[in-house]
Amino acid sequence: MKRYLITVKGISYEVEVEELKGQREADSVKIAVQPESVVTKIVEEKKAAPAPVTAPADSSKSITCPMPGTILKIMVRPGDVVKRGDVLVILEAMKMENEIFASADEVVDSVKVTEGSTVNTGDVLVTFK
Repeated sequence: MKRYLITVKGISYEVEVEELKGQREADSVKIAVQPESVVTKIVEEKKAAPAPVTAPADSSKSITCPMPGTILKIMVRPGDVVKRGDVLVILEAMKMENEIFASADEVVDSVKVTEGSTVNTGDVLVTFK
């Protein structure tokens, strides 16, 4: 049995982890936590929606990819007028859907990616006029 100190939202918890042999990988760790309410807090955090990703504004008038992933959905087309905070692209990264938002009021010039394409950090997703 190994003991770890885990901090969740600024609160530290001591946990014991025991490796179980002969079980599926997902069930191979047993965690005993004190106080017991911590388990509920951790489960609630996992269920919470991921924070939206806002690509930074820059002088080149484009939105770049903040992390590697796959383009799930493109929400804009060339010529569309977008306002700051409008969703431009939905990116799947680390099995989570991340919304990429417009950082300013702009007119879409071109969309540089297609749905299903794989992108890397820094790739241009959308350009503006």
